[in-house]
Amino acid sequence: MSAAYAHVPLAATATSEHRPLIITLFAVFVAATLVITVWAGRQTKSAADFYAGGRQFTAFQNGLAVSGDYMSAASFLGIAGAIALFGYDGFLYSIGFLVAWLVALLLVAEPLRNSGRYTMGDVLAYRMRQRPVRTAAGTSTIVVSIFYLLAQMAGAGVLVSLLLGITSDAGKIMIVALVGVLMIVYVTIGGMKGTTWVQMVKAVLLIAGTILITFLILLKFHFNLSDLLGTAAKNSGKGSAFLEPGLKYGKTGTSKLDFISLGLALVLGTAGLPHILIRFYTVPSAKAARKSVNWAIGIIGAFYLMTIVLGFGAAALLKPADIIASNPAGNTAAPLAALEIGGGSGSNGGAILLAVISAVAFATILAVVAGLTLASSSSFAHDIYANVIRKGKATEQEEVRAARGATVFIGAVAIVLGAFARDLNVAGLVALAFAVAASANLPTILYSLFWKRFTTQGALWSIYGGLTTAVVLVLFSPVVSGNPKTSMFKGVDFHWFPLENPGLISIPVGFLLGLIGSLLSKEEPDAGKYAELEVKSLTGVGAH
Repeated sequence: MSAAYAHVPLAATATSEHRPLIITLFAVFVAATLVITVWAGRQTKSAADFYAGGRQFTAFQNGLAVSGDYMSAASFLGIAGAIALFGYDGFLYSIGFLVAWLVALLLVAEPLRNSGRYTMGDVLAYRMRQRPVRTAAGTSTIVVSIFYLLAQMAGAGVLVSLLLGITSDAGKIMIVALVGVLMIVYVTIGGMKGTTWVQMVKAVLLIAGTILITFLILLKFHFNLSDLLGTAAKNSGKGSAFLEPGLKYGKTGTSKLDFISLGLALVLGTAGLPHILIRFYTVPSAKAARKSVNWAIGIIGAFYLMTIVLGFGAAALLKPADIIASNPAGNTAAPLAALEIGGGSGSNGGAILLAVISAVAFATILAVVAGLTLASSSSFAHDIYANVIRKGKATEQEEVRAARGATVFIGAVAIVLGAFARDLNVAGLVALAFAVAASANLPTILYSLFWKRFTTQGALWSIYGGLTTAVVLVLFSPVVSGNPKTSMFKGVDFHWFPLENPGLISIPVGFLLGLIGSLLSKEEPDAGKYAELEVKSLTGVGAH
């Protein structure tokens, strides 16, 4: 490792001579995605265009967009950082995120595409009372999206701060605000068409950038994985323990439970994520929805295999203290590894590689926040505004206007909360969003599709109960307070829930409340409606 790289906080300063190049690359990425958005916006003429891209995307295109939606800042920055600092235990994120797709493929993708029109609320409201269920679905969608948005905002702040040498809190907050503004522009102008094309471009860029860094790291170690892992273990200061379970999870009873909780949240959360669920509506048929998930699994699987090399490569090339000094949660491990593998601090190759990889990661963040914001604003406009407030009497133009207004509001909330979350590990933040989605959305979706006795009361208990339990446990967990290094609010401690992820408690609560609420309900389930939904979800007859 170059001697000049002994102080990672100075990495950004060391690239100051290349700052015009860095800023130019960022500007090119942002300008290119804005051009795509404006082009797509001109083709967005109806609600179907805004919400579902006119259902014109092929299975491969949607699979690419789904993978672009899914491979977020957590994937690229958070997982690499977690592996670089915790070795084997950080790698568990890669496995969890990938295995989760099997649940989405086997249980949700095809029936959801057949049953709904634009949002998760369409499926739930098919056989239940429209207004209360749509209100609950809209509320849950917005909360989950905001949790996920926090991770992307935190990742953006870390990246741009590193590259531009911004160390002040005010400067980092300004970066978060800039991302929020760009996100609002993407969604309000481009809708689903613009967002999908941006996600496709971003997925190609991210895969290409990851392949490049993976190849260079493997080349440095002569494609000898044993040498790479051995150097990472030695350089970590943990020895062989770095390559074994237990460095982060498994030391105590609490950390063992935290591991189980994290695993549950990751594996079950994907099938309840609103921005992933709405992607199934952009293809013309359920068959295409299923194929698009197959494509996504292949692309995402290849990517997560490469995160192993990124994370262990960062551990082998950099000192743990240097990574932590740059960002306490390790979010800068991948960009700093790119700097080092390109020639180290002060070198042209290192600066260019750092700039390219960081610009790709920034494009990743912009695409994902656009997808998240679109999911939440669509749910507000279609479920709450059009079907609850206007009782189904809103025109398509009014609905789209409401979605654009909701985009501005949600963007503002994400900016404010993202400012507080800037020092948290983005993979951990995303895991919280997965836990909330698995607690509130997944039980209701599965019960609606597969249980005849499910009622409106069961749906409301499941959504609000799972959502409230997950959010309350997060608020009183070490993620928010109690840890002086990584908590959202430092210097205060009001946590009483010991686990960092609430999934172990909140996911069973969501399923249990849906069951109890339905069994105690005086409402008689509509057997005819369930039969219609069953035929529709399994065969596609009558699907939009």
